[in-house]
Amino acid sequence: MVTLHIENQVHDYDTWKTVFDKFDRERRSRGMRSYRIVRAADDPSRVLVDMEFDSTTRAEEFREFLRAVRATPQSQAQLVDQRPPAIFEVAEEKTFA
Repeated sequence: MVTLHIENQVHDYDTWKTVFDKFDRERRSRGMRSYRIVRAADDPSRVLVDMEFDSTTRAEEFREFLRAVRATPQSQAQLVDQRPPAIFEVAEEKTFA
């Protein structure tokens, strides 16, 4: 499993999430298996998203698509700050019951 990780500082989470949700079809058609959104406990406008893919190639392809999306005026209006998307491979995972 490969993770595409993004970090955003947004003006308003609910507005950002509405825009984010509009891309569900694209995420599915471009090979995303799942995603997880988390917000900083001390700053709810800081949003981290981990998107899971079966391969690095699929994650890289989606990262390129995401760069184009993030450059649009609609996306730029939602973002205060953003870090470049990064790709990570799972080295180990352990679950405690």
